[in-house]
Amino acid sequence: MSVSNSRVEELCRDVEASLHRNHALSAALSGALKSLRDRSMFFFALLPQGEGRFAFENRRDFLEENGDEFLALQQSFTRLGSELENLPSKPEEVFNFVRRAQELQVQLGFVMESEDHNTVFWIERRRGGRERQNVFLQATPIDVAPILKTCLFDQLECAVLTSATLAVGGGFEYIRKRLGLEQAREIVLPSHFDYENQALFYVPPDLPDPRTPQFAAKAADCIRRLLEITRGRAFVLFTSYAQMNDVYQRLLSEIEFPMLRQGDAPKSALLEEFRITPNAVLFATSSFWQGVDVQGEQLSCVIIDRLPFAVPSDPVVAARVKSIDAEGGNAFFQYQVPAAVITLKQGFGRLIRSLHDRGLLVLLDNRILKKQYGRVFIESLPNYRKTTEMRQVEEFFGVS
Repeated sequence: MSVSNSRVEELCRDVEASLHRNHALSAALSGALKSLRDRSMFFFALLPQGEGRFAFENRRDFLEENGDEFLALQQSFTRLGSELENLPSKPEEVFNFVRRAQELQVQLGFVMESEDHNTVFWIERRRGGRERQNVFLQATPIDVAPILKTCLFDQLECAVLTSATLAVGGGFEYIRKRLGLEQAREIVLPSHFDYENQALFYVPPDLPDPRTPQFAAKAADCIRRLLEITRGRAFVLFTSYAQMNDVYQRLLSEIEFPMLRQGDAPKSALLEEFRITPNAVLFATSSFWQGVDVQGEQLSCVIIDRLPFAVPSDPVVAARVKSIDAEGGNAFFQYQVPAAVITLKQGFGRLIRSLHDRGLLVLLDNRILKKQYGRVFIESLPNYRKTTEMRQVEEFFGVS
């Protein structure tokens, strides 16, 4: 559940545009919209400061100090809804506006006042246009299993769950526990792709740990050599914007191929430019790890900077880890490793999209070879041909 100042502003803009078109924007409605905008601005400006995503742990104290502004914002939603309902002649979309105002009011009340112990409450701050900051109040279930059981699975006679990336270590224990599936018939089917011949999986054996300051420079050197071999035609995927920008800047003047970077254009525009630009290289983060389909030689290499463990300080991750540990479990192996395995499979899944695709997969994180948990990752991946030798990468592309 998410309530933000941008959602409030979007509602106000939509109401204004509709009523202007229908010549129905009265003085009373203009006043209600101004009140909602003002109250939203005041309320969201009072929320705790912080960078990125962080837990909203002091909601009760916040309401004790700022309860009047919270109530004033809630009353502004009510006022707008009442003014819309009082319109003598209502355009069809007015009923939708009333519903949206009511939803925002109810959701804001839940995020600020709920005492649900299975929910983590948190704040996210993002940059908006014109130096505006978008502030999101979020509520996320810690354990979705009881919710899905009650609201979905108990209502069905049968459900079929299928995906190319659900299995971890050859089984479904992780996803069954996360979804609360007490009984299920399960099967892992072989892929119709010939991964052993279509893809080579390369792990450089001598790179520093990705968590160290030395990693970015060494990784950039390795990426440059790999792109020379593949002649560009690559996705270089990162787990953080900071790492992406660091490596991108290091390579900007050293690579002869066209370089594209997430954030420099909308996602759809970047993908289209990648498709039509010979030998292009795209630097990107999490949103390009899934739901992206580029078939053929234009994408012949996918490089991933590190094992994609979620950030431990993320409020949702921290709450789930705390919950599992409190029940006597091992959150690292029961939650963090399986979640990272699925994310890695999704990222590597960008490469082989058809029976005719062929290419190189690279993980710049040799913890997959050195750590005990690395075996779980390797056993969960398709049967790619594997190597730690750059020479075999060159041979794969016919480079001497």
